[in-house]
Amino acid sequence: MCHFTQRSSTLSFPKICNIFWRFHHTSTSHLCSCSRTVSDEKYQDPFQLGRKDLKNLYEDIKKELLVSTAELKEMCDYYFDGKGKAFRPMIVVLMARACNIHHNNSREVQASQRSVAIIAEMIHTASLVHDDVIDDANSRRGKMTVNQIWGERKAVLAGDFILSAASVALARIGNTTIISVLTQVIEDLVCGEFLQLGSKENENERFAHYLEKTFKKTASLIANSCKAVSILGCPDPKVHEIAYQYGKNVGIAFQLIDDVLDFTSCADRLGKPTAADLKLGLATGPVLFACRQFPEMNAMIMRRFSKPGDVERARKYVLQSDGVQQTTYLAQRYCHEATREISKLRPSPEREALIQLTEMVLVRDK
Repeated sequence: MCHFTQRSSTLSFPKICNIFWRFHHTSTSHLCSCSRTVSDEKYQDPFQLGRKDLKNLYEDIKKELLVSTAELKEMCDYYFDGKGKAFRPMIVVLMARACNIHHNNSREVQASQRSVAIIAEMIHTASLVHDDVIDDANSRRGKMTVNQIWGERKAVLAGDFILSAASVALARIGNTTIISVLTQVIEDLVCGEFLQLGSKENENERFAHYLEKTFKKTASLIANSCKAVSILGCPDPKVHEIAYQYGKNVGIAFQLIDDVLDFTSCADRLGKPTAADLKLGLATGPVLFACRQFPEMNAMIMRRFSKPGDVERARKYVLQSDGVQQTTYLAQRYCHEATREISKLRPSPEREALIQLTEMVLVRDK
């Protein structure tokens, strides 16, 4: 199940639905309640464990963004205000520690590994700035977007500047393998955006298209950042693959839950408008699963919900179907696979925190 992004074209959509139907109807002891893999004694709060290594994270990012233009500095400071979840940097530093401990029992995060965490957050933020321009978004993280305040042209330039600063920080690490791994993220982000702008008429291809887009736009950054810190901390290629697979599976699960929240969370809680994907013409997991029960949604998907009333009708169909539940079960399977992968590393508080993180991904409400 964890390899949809590589072999999704060989799985028909009905087969996918049947798989998750069987998964749904197994006993609850077999459902992916990932917290059950971690006893109460082993419970580790990822945010507490990662706090030391993430101290002054946003101050250090701002040091990478030193500019003489006051307005550009103001735009960068606006997003790097320290109020974000720092979800990606936290995963990266926890993975760094877990791999270091696995390799030689070292409990310190190397400076180069922490730089990867900083770079990951910079690339992520630059992609948000550009996404908001493409989507003409009004709000992000509970406040107005950069493009709404400063305009689209300046927002694009601000995103470019953040990305260029991340590239300079990446070059400073001085490791060509790490540069290759992390520049793949930038390529995937662009390709993922192009995939999102397109659509597939065939139902089976449509779901494969959706999962590939989800990997490239969201999971690739987490997967390759985890792989980068594992390379810096451990020479074993098997460990690099474990780190990559953990990041990939958690990243896909994270986006699947994000797509669920677009239908189930309120705008104030989410920090951005709900049903935003439908308004952008996007068919996400809940819509694709709902389409199996309401075939009339196919026409709406193909015209990207462009007719008056399409968005409201599609949202109604999704909430009447089991699309939300099926997408959640799919996210559980990815989290289960992430837990299975990371459990191959030597036991450590950081490994347990990464396992616990899979549960946090599933139960988050914003």
